[in-house]
Amino acid sequence: MESFEIPLDLEDVKIEAVEFTQNHEILITVRSTLDGAFCRQCGQNITDFYGYDREITLRHLSILGKQTYIKIRPKRYRCPYCQDRPTTTQKLEWYELRSLHTKAYETHILLSLVNSTVLDVSLKEVIGYEAVMGIVDRYVDKKVDWNEFKELPILGIDEIALKKGHRDFVTVITARLTEGKNRVLAVLEDRQKAAVKAFFSSIPMELRKTIQVVCSDLYEGYINAAREVFGRKVRVTADRFHVAKLYRKGLDALRKKEMKRLKAELPKDQYKELNGAMWALRKHPNDATPEEFNLLKKLFKFTPLLGTAYLFCHTLTDIFEQPITKAEARRKLRAWKYLVQNSELDCFDSFLKTLEERMDEITNYFTERHSSGFVEGLNNKIKVIKRRCYGILNIDHLFQRLIIDLTGYEKFA
Repeated sequence: MESFEIPLDLEDVKIEAVEFTQNHEILITVRSTLDGAFCRQCGQNITDFYGYDREITLRHLSILGKQTYIKIRPKRYRCPYCQDRPTTTQKLEWYELRSLHTKAYETHILLSLVNSTVLDVSLKEVIGYEAVMGIVDRYVDKKVDWNEFKELPILGIDEIALKKGHRDFVTVITARLTEGKNRVLAVLEDRQKAAVKAFFSSIPMELRKTIQVVCSDLYEGYINAAREVFGRKVRVTADRFHVAKLYRKGLDALRKKEMKRLKAELPKDQYKELNGAMWALRKHPNDATPEEFNLLKKLFKFTPLLGTAYLFCHTLTDIFEQPITKAEARRKLRAWKYLVQNSELDCFDSFLKTLEERMDEITNYFTERHSSGFVEGLNNKIKVIKRRCYGILNIDHLFQRLIIDLTGYEKFA
């Protein structure tokens, strides 16, 4: 039988034996080729050999598709400098004390977790669930490490419910970096202003100076927290998609009201002809198919008020699509507001109030057209993680999973 070399790729060791166990595993016995250690008390380099510590066996990367283990007896050294002459066990660079795996194997586990679950990796690798979580805790912080950032030009802030149908909201704060990368900075346990303000205040002053824009929904607590911490030098921009959601909500409320009325007033066959109105109303007139356009014409014949609201809604969308300045946007929005107030409509009353209170934040969008769309993207990632992990309620674990999914290949490959 021809011999072959084992691709071990571990520094400072020599292979002494290789055996195949009854469980079809590979067990490789190695010994250290390094002399000396650093005293655990004084930190000095010591070379007074004092025998060997107990034998340890560490899980390593699979070889030839078989589970592989490294067995080693670490050397011990006595310190001549400390008064009680303590002994210190030598530790090589390719494993950590009290770990049951080599660093290479732990890196493999972390990469396997990208877009996967702890349970799936645990089953695939035949390793305990808690062992996988232990690796995650050793390598992935539960809080942001500010040393990883040189600047934070754009911050995004939004909320997401951890449980579907429940109001247990958490706040997700993210950064859009200059090179276009998105980074999660925090998952806060609630959406209260105090929690958001405390996090913003924890950002080191040098990084705070680099913040240019904070993109947020229209929640007062988020906007006020940003204003109070960052002041007027940082633009707080209301995300245009949240703005659109608010005025479209008014149109949808009127649709439901009018459809309920028409259902009671029209013959069944005529009312049935209005099926699909909800989807047609959500489309811009320029995007409607001929069938949808005819459906809307028929609908607005029965409810002219809904037709007026439809036109107002999409006129507002058109304003946000135009390449205009903040000042021009303010004038157009005030003109739109005047026309709505002098119509018979009341479905936009809630939005009109918000528009008056948050005109500055809403029109800040037109300065550089920043939106928190990247935050929404991360929120979608969270939803995927929640489904994949059968619900994940621990915000520390959620933060770690986001770090792994977003930056795992970059950090550990």
